Amino acid sequence: MREGSTPLSWSAKGGHEAVVKMLLERDDVSPNIANKYGETPLFHAALEGHEGVVKMLLERNDVNPDITNDGNETPLFAAACEGNEGVVKMLLERRDVNPNTANEYIQTPLIGAAWEGREGVARMLLGRRDVNPDTADEHGQTPLLIAAWKGLEGLVEMLLERGDVNPNAADRDSRTPLYGAALGGHEGVLKMLLELSDINPNIADNNGETPLFIAVCEGHEGVGKMLLDRVDVNPNAADRYSRTPLFCAAWDGNERVVKMLLKRGDVNLNTANKYGQTPLIAAAWEGHEGVVKVLLEGVDVNPNTADKYGQTPLFIAAWRGRAGIVKILLDRNDVNPDTANDGGETPLLRAARGGHEGLVKMLLERNDLNPNTANKYGQTPLSIAAREGHEGVVKMLLGRVDVNTDTANLFGETALSQALDHGHHAIVKLLSEHRNFNPPLDGDGLLTLPSPGPSDPDQPPSKRFRRH
Repeated sequence: MREGSTPLSWSAKGGHEAVVKMLLERDDVSPNIANKYGETPLFHAALEGHEGVVKMLLERNDVNPDITNDGNETPLFAAACEGNEGVVKMLLERRDVNPNTANEYIQTPLIGAAWEGREGVARMLLGRRDVNPDTADEHGQTPLLIAAWKGLEGLVEMLLERGDVNPNAADRDSRTPLYGAALGGHEGVLKMLLELSDINPNIADNNGETPLFIAVCEGHEGVGKMLLDRVDVNPNAADRYSRTPLFCAAWDGNERVVKMLLKRGDVNLNTANKYGQTPLIAAAWEGHEGVVKVLLEGVDVNPNTADKYGQTPLFIAAWRGRAGIVKILLDRNDVNPDTANDGGETPLLRAARGGHEGLVKMLLERNDLNPNTANKYGQTPLSIAAREGHEGVVKMLLGRVDVNTDTANLFGETALSQALDHGHHAIVKLLSEHRNFNPPLDGDGLLTLPSPGPSDPDQPPSKRFRRH
């Protein structure tokens, strides 16, 4: 046999009891010979759940029930993972079987049963007082953590009844059973854990994520409510990126969770992430109008707080074309419509750049807005709109009597020259009519700018543009 399996191994693996019986009656058959993977006849029978074969093998005095394969897995481990309860029972009745032998990944039979959801097997294992219920695998995961993460309420209850299980034992990523239950949204498991007097509900993982944070981010409202009902839960604990549960809920647009968080009364509405983005900015970015409304109802909210780039919620909403949010913000008396970002761009300039006519209209209706504010390159909302070819925006801007049409940027380019340069002839016509200027056309339909006169030698040479 290429695998090194004996006839006894093959018969045991196939559950052929009569053949196994005949082979075991021979004096020249060794019941402990393993194949090249270290798997004995008993291992095969235990793995496949052949109780009759296991019984025959265990009745022999010369059978070693604890021989491990190349992965350091015992017959008990194999039977436990497969949920072969009858085989597990027979093996556990043997005093020469070690129920805590771990495989190469430091997984015990109990851990294997937990991973596979074998609650019946776990109950049998926990019936032995010499079974260690708190042994962790190579990732630091205990049976309780695994059961909590998978939502195995029965197994969690069994483990907690032992009294020798640490409910706060964390894996190598610092994730506790409570974190696992919150991640999976398992309310029943969470309830059992929170009833423990020694449970710590604020332990964060290596990313700084607490059970509350992960529950909110995963949208598990019931779990979130259970945690928020605890006065010892910190609702402002932030992750490694300085994101709070409120920020996460706002970003995801989970209005109910946002309301639930704000109901606590001790949630900080203005806590920003590592980029300086507040929950309000997050909601504005993603276009969650309902969340924006709820956040603005908070008495402590600052609607003008900017991120690390100087971008306010209004700026973000204008940039992203969120008309509904722009309207909500502009309806407030305390929102500054003219705050520029670090590049000198105002909400109006951003809206003009994007061609968002509805937003431009709303912004221009504000009397406390300067339509001529230029960015760091000297570009005004009008020159940007002319350059990008947004004819409707140009019309709106020209409707304001205080718009300066002749402002030049740092390169000496005006709105008209940029419209000409980019071939936006309808805008050229609008600007020309606004200035009462009729640009000359030659016989070939080419539009020509006036040549520089002797009084301005630094002006660039004239350009000729074809009308399309």
